[in-house]
Amino acid sequence: MPRWVLTKRAVHLEEIMDDPDCDPVLLNNTYDWFARLNPWLGRWKAVYRSHVRPHLHAQRPTRILDIGCGAGDVLRLIGTLAARDGRQVELVGIDPDPRAIAYARTQEQGPFLSFETCHSSDLVARGAMFDIVLSNHVLHHLDADQLTVLLRDSDKLSTGLVVHNDIKRDDMAWVAFLPVGLICRDSFILTDGLRSIRRAWHPDELGALVPPGWSVETRSPFRLLITRIRAPESPPFNTQLPSS
Repeated sequence: MPRWVLTKRAVHLEEIMDDPDCDPVLLNNTYDWFARLNPWLGRWKAVYRSHVRPHLHAQRPTRILDIGCGAGDVLRLIGTLAARDGRQVELVGIDPDPRAIAYARTQEQGPFLSFETCHSSDLVARGAMFDIVLSNHVLHHLDADQLTVLLRDSDKLSTGLVVHNDIKRDDMAWVAFLPVGLICRDSFILTDGLRSIRRAWHPDELGALVPPGWSVETRSPFRLLITRIRAPESPPFNTQLPSS
């Protein structure tokens, strides 16, 4: 693909799974694939080690919110990793799409895992607070104004860490995703994944939009993070734990 193709966000593209009338069987198949792909494509084990784990509390459960949680697979992974490290967490996933929440509730549940159909602004209005606020593959769905709202809400909801993890727009990311999408048959993964990459932000674009106190990080391959960290209210988690 020529380098000039992805110089601008293709904001006109819409993902099939966002269509309320899309095929429900293919939609559920897409959610099934997310559980297999997100830990790998999103590099969440690495993000957990570098960002989340240092902010887990030792003396009480850490409250974690996933905005736009989809099928809930990222929350479940973080819960598993935290348990291995001997840390207790309370996990809350929200998504404005009731189909995503309905699917998430059909998967493995636990006493410290809950899902709700709502927007982040709804939680802000309730005065909800969390130690950590995160999202996975939400940023590329947003325009500049919506991104501002997400960051504002995240800042109000989190007392410690905010980390939004997404794709970096890159021609090679588009090419590299092709074989991945072709494997995920009977789903929207191929079409929506390629559209997501074309809709994704570039670090320079995000750097011009994020307010003071926020950071834009790039990670290989083709990843970017928007983060904001406040001083923790208790001593930080031991960051010297083994990475395996």
